[in-house]
Amino acid sequence: MSHIHPSAIVDPAAELDSTVTVGPYTVIGPHVRIGAGTTVGPHCVIEGHTTIGCDNRIFQFNSLGAIPQDKKYNGEPCELRIGDRNTIREFCTFNIGSPGDAFVTRIGSDNWIMAYTHIAHDCQLGDHITMANNATLAGHVHVGDWATVGGLTGVLQRMRIGAHAMVGFASHVGKDVPPFMVVDGNPLAVRAVNLVGLRRRDFSAERITAIREMHKFLYRQGKTLDEARTAIQGLAATMPEAAADIALMDGFLATSASGIAR
Repeated sequence: MSHIHPSAIVDPAAELDSTVTVGPYTVIGPHVRIGAGTTVGPHCVIEGHTTIGCDNRIFQFNSLGAIPQDKKYNGEPCELRIGDRNTIREFCTFNIGSPGDAFVTRIGSDNWIMAYTHIAHDCQLGDHITMANNATLAGHVHVGDWATVGGLTGVLQRMRIGAHAMVGFASHVGKDVPPFMVVDGNPLAVRAVNLVGLRRRDFSAERITAIREMHKFLYRQGKTLDEARTAIQGLAATMPEAAADIALMDGFLATSASGIAR
C-alpha cells in the first residue's frame, strides 16, 4: 500500500507506486500516475492526465494538472508530465497542455520551483531550472536547462529562455533570452554573461571565453543579428572545446520567432 493519509481522497483508478506518500486532505484524480519515492503534501489537488516521476517532493497547497486557462479548451485529453527529483514548493499551479500546441505541458527533472510559481499550458521546461517565488510563465513558454527565473517575473506567451540564462527579479520577458546571458528589467535588457552560473557548473576557461566573445558580437559591436551569427559561427574553428556552446547559441538565434532581448 502507498502511504496515504486516511483523509486524502485518491481515485481508485489512479496509479501510485507503493512508496508514494500522500498527505492529509489531498485529492488525486483517476488519470494520475505517480512514481516511486514521491511525496505529496497536504491540501494538494492533482488531476487531469498527469504523470509525475520518481523522488519528487511536492509541498502543500499545490494545484497540478488543472485544465488550461485557455478559452478555446474544450475538454480534450491533454497532459501534464513531470520528471524526477523536482522540488515543488507551496501554492504552485501547473496546467495541462492544449490542442493548440503539443497537447502536453512538460517539466523535466531536478528542478527547484519555489512558491506561487505558475506554469501555463504547453510550457516546456528542461532540467536543473530554478524558478523563484511568484515567477509566472504564460502559455507555450520554453525554458532551457540550468536557467534561473527570478521572483515576480512575468514571461509572455511563446517566449524562450535559453539554457544557463538568468532572468533577474521582477522582469518583463517579452523577447527571447539567449543562452548564457543575464537579463532583467522592464523593458528587458541584457546585462552581462552569467559568469557566476557558468563557473558553478565547471565551465572551462575556453568555454567561458567563447561565450564572452558571443556576448561581444551580439551586444557590443553594433552588429546586426545576421552579422553576429556569422561571427559566432566562426568561433567554432578556433575554439573547438566550446563547439557545443556555439552550436547551442547559433541554433537558438536561428529559431527565434519573437526576436531576442538586446
